[in-house]
Amino acid sequence: MNFKFFPQTKEEIEQMLKQAGMNSLDDLYADVPEQIRFRGEYDLPEPMSETEIRSLFEKLGEKNRRLTVFAGAGCYDHYTPAVVPNIISRSEFLTSYTPYQAEISQGTLHYIFEYQSMMAELTGMDVSNASMYDGSTATAEAAIMALASTKKTDTVLVSASVDPKVLNVVKTYAHFHGFNVELIPENDGATDKAHMDARLEKGGVAGVIVQQPNYHGIVEDFTGFADSCHAQKSLFIVNSVAADLALLKTPGEWGADVAVGDGQSLGIPMAFGGPSVGYMCCTEKLMRKMPGRIVGKTVDNRGQRVFVLTLQAREQHIRRQKATSNICSNESLMALFVTIYMSVMGKEGVKEAAQMSYDGAHYLHDALIATGLFSDKYERPFFNEFCVKYNDDVDRLQQRFIENDILGGVKVDTDTLMFAVTEKRTKEEIDKLVNIAKEEKL
Repeated sequence: MNFKFFPQTKEEIEQMLKQAGMNSLDDLYADVPEQIRFRGEYDLPEPMSETEIRSLFEKLGEKNRRLTVFAGAGCYDHYTPAVVPNIISRSEFLTSYTPYQAEISQGTLHYIFEYQSMMAELTGMDVSNASMYDGSTATAEAAIMALASTKKTDTVLVSASVDPKVLNVVKTYAHFHGFNVELIPENDGATDKAHMDARLEKGGVAGVIVQQPNYHGIVEDFTGFADSCHAQKSLFIVNSVAADLALLKTPGEWGADVAVGDGQSLGIPMAFGGPSVGYMCCTEKLMRKMPGRIVGKTVDNRGQRVFVLTLQAREQHIRRQKATSNICSNESLMALFVTIYMSVMGKEGVKEAAQMSYDGAHYLHDALIATGLFSDKYERPFFNEFCVKYNDDVDRLQQRFIENDILGGVKVDTDTLMFAVTEKRTKEEIDKLVNIAKEEKL
């Protein structure tokens, strides 16, 4: 059978090999060790028609179990307005790439500019870049940004209440960039400010990274944190779940120099872990140190509004060692996703979704505590995620949840579950989870 989608014919392959001075494909791959080369036959099915393919994938899809999600830990089951995937699937968005040529990329540059404007407002910061890969790498890039912005420093402090996944990425960056990462211990699940202050006074600290709400779901009080950092010429960096900032005090209000985090909570489906979008915002003073792209607005020679890439201190434009980052691409499609989401939801809609998440989490928390089977892990305020201790077998309880089509929290300790609630969870679903816990104990 002749497959039109195969890129080269046998004759074309022979011509290319001849041009390269080789007789066969084996010659082309001669440098690849024999022990790692696959010599068997691919286990591929016979060609199928479109109808047969659709039927096959429908049957495969039926094997999936769609669970009601009460788990978070950095990835949340939020509502996605139907218009969002409809718009981003348009060809001019779905196939768009880096807008190097501004004159033919005005649409892409425009929506990135709107994304930046919305994220700057959401975080209370002066400037936003065009987005990052995800919240973890954005946080690690902020650490490097702090080192580049301060003198005679080689250390970044990270609160122990930061998501361990984020911490591990920061440590990986630190290993290859040659800086130190020191942990600020927790005090009842929140950052120990006294320990942070004592370490800052010793000097050599480029920046301090905290999280709001933190990994345990706790809403921390960062009063005085920025003052302590700035007194020692260090940057104060706040990592936040984007959607929660609709109601919580913003990083800008806390006096942060850099605000980073993940934008997945702004309507991006969980999708088995990705893709997502990282955001990075900072004060105007630091914007020349910020990695990635910034889209600016100006006018052309006819006085018309136009959008351009600006302040691109990236390795493609300057010497690599002088670059602010070696991350080349922003998550443009996902940035468009959250831009449409925030546009469709509006300020009040984003706030309402956050409020519903908060209310649902507190309803679930109180109902679980009322069973007598659970107790608080921490005596601190929380937003839409919280940790509770279970007085029996956590693994068995989670298995019972799954048997009843519920993803019941994240196990964070031998006796502790962390539950998350979003605006998608109904009272009936919450009551079902609580009743399963009760029945498990009977």
